[in-house]
Amino acid sequence: MVDRLIKKTEVADLVNRLLEKYRVYAPVRQQDMANFQEISTADQVDLSLANTTLSPKSIMLPHSESMFEFTLDKTANQAGILREVETDHTPRVIFGIRPCDAKAFQLLDLNFDTPAYKDPWWVKRRQITTIVGLGCNAPCATCFCTSVGSGPFATEGMDLLLIDGEDEFIIQVITAKGHELLNDLGIQAEPSREKKDMVTALQESSLQSIKSVVPTDSLKHHEATALFSADFWEEVQFACINCGVCTFVCPTCWCFDIQDEVSKSNGIRLRNWDSCMFPLFTLHGSGHNPRSQKLQRLRQRFMHKLKYFVDKYDSGVACVGCGRCVQQCPVNIDIRQVFLLMNDFKV
Repeated sequence: MVDRLIKKTEVADLVNRLLEKYRVYAPVRQQDMANFQEISTADQVDLSLANTTLSPKSIMLPHSESMFEFTLDKTANQAGILREVETDHTPRVIFGIRPCDAKAFQLLDLNFDTPAYKDPWWVKRRQITTIVGLGCNAPCATCFCTSVGSGPFATEGMDLLLIDGEDEFIIQVITAKGHELLNDLGIQAEPSREKKDMVTALQESSLQSIKSVVPTDSLKHHEATALFSADFWEEVQFACINCGVCTFVCPTCWCFDIQDEVSKSNGIRLRNWDSCMFPLFTLHGSGHNPRSQKLQRLRQRFMHKLKYFVDKYDSGVACVGCGRCVQQCPVNIDIRQVFLLMNDFKV
């Protein structure tokens, strides 16, 4: 498929045309941070931002979502029967997502969309969503995407990729869905050979600017029990305050809890984000908690991302190198250091 070209002065018009047919989610500046949110006008979009504070994961897996409703009124015909809550299935576009976050959706697919089990809410959202990426001309100092199977212009998980080329965006067409979207919008201009060469140079420069490198080559070969019992966990957990910020900003954390809330005789079943870093996460109904200590919870987080996931799925680590947890941890626990400790561990 051929690449396309759009002038920056035409992007607002493109977004407004998208809004006529799609629910559009894009990066929006919010005082001292930036996050993805559903927009109503093109002037809300800010493509000059670096990566958002929170990942766009919540677009696919909401912080809290109503799944079923029920009644406990015994006089009702369907007392105690769960009825699925109606969901808006209007086609959607995620506009301006970074390559690391797009790749994260593919890693989450391994949990929510498998041959044996398919989460219908997740699967439907994936089906109705077209993903328009934005390449990283200037990666953050904390980014290490190139060490974990991605890159500043990687196209995994995207339908289209925008590349900032000064006064214009080069649009790389990646999937048939992306090609269909461009044709629907009437974008037919193609970049010149000179413009393509400029983009190639830009991509190379961006790759060279990523200085953070983490090792992953030995993770699969270590015995899980040996890593589990390693003495470095005591040092890593020392400063941790179990706030859960690392899991909240992470694009690949998928833990959730199911709860029923009842008001009088009417009830609703909710799915809410949860975190392996929270003391109640593994609390059993009996009162026993197999991870009652901070060290156990922190170890579980890193062992899952960098060892259990690797062994189970053989798809690399459950990390896309976005660096959000490095930036946001209030006590400066750095996952890049944990990569090093686990990968280079010697029994």
